[in-house]
Amino acid sequence: MKNALDLFRLDGRVAIVTGASAGIGAELVRGLADAGAKVVLAARRRERMDELAKELGERGSDALVVECDVTKETDVDRLVAETVDRFDGIDILVNNAGITEVIPAEDQTLEAFEKVVAVNLTGVFLCSQRVGRVMLEAGKGSIVNVASVLGLVGSGQLPQASYAASKGAVVNLTRELAAQWSRRGVRVNALAPAWFASEMTADMFKSEKSRQWIRSRTPMGRPGESHELLGPLIFLASDAASYVTGQIVPVDGGWTIV
Repeated sequence: MKNALDLFRLDGRVAIVTGASAGIGAELVRGLADAGAKVVLAARRRERMDELAKELGERGSDALVVECDVTKETDVDRLVAETVDRFDGIDILVNNAGITEVIPAEDQTLEAFEKVVAVNLTGVFLCSQRVGRVMLEAGKGSIVNVASVLGLVGSGQLPQASYAASKGAVVNLTRELAAQWSRRGVRVNALAPAWFASEMTADMFKSEKSRQWIRSRTPMGRPGESHELLGPLIFLASDAASYVTGQIVPVDGGWTIV
């Protein structure tokens, strides 16, 4: 029988993280590496990923950098091929890449709406499908999608129709992929973060009025700190969650309970 803490270790496992160039994505990469995983950084900004890979190398972690636009099939296929060529398999996929546009629904252009959906939803499907094929052949794997509390509830005061729609779709895509693949050894779950400081939320955190809105709306009275996503992520990625699939884990300071 394994020691309870050993269930959370990811030693020797291969983890791809999309949107890995900065912010929450970079923090997720560091957390997986700290848990023992070999990490593959996937994003469009090569320079930032190279800097992070160098940092990880200095800490003794094995890292691969692959430039990738998750909306492009050729990029995702190359990501999978380079990962398998380097590490001979894929154990974990974290679908973290995402964008938004804060604008009233009546004013958003169709082009802008479709762009958000392409990254946040189609990119999740494409990466999950391509990586899923490798995992299904191996008979094992864990996919963790980064959804959002705005995939579970509406916002209204901060209008993001395309973001909320895409994240709501990611929530149910998570359930559907889990239903299709769990008997074949691949678990699919999602995190649903509330407000965390990142590039995407930079404008929110610059404004004291916005920060106060977050504090007043959140039962815990504060936004999240990036390290607070690491425990839930490593749980879902590891053997500690071997009987957990199709679940959405809010990491929200209570945002969705009121």
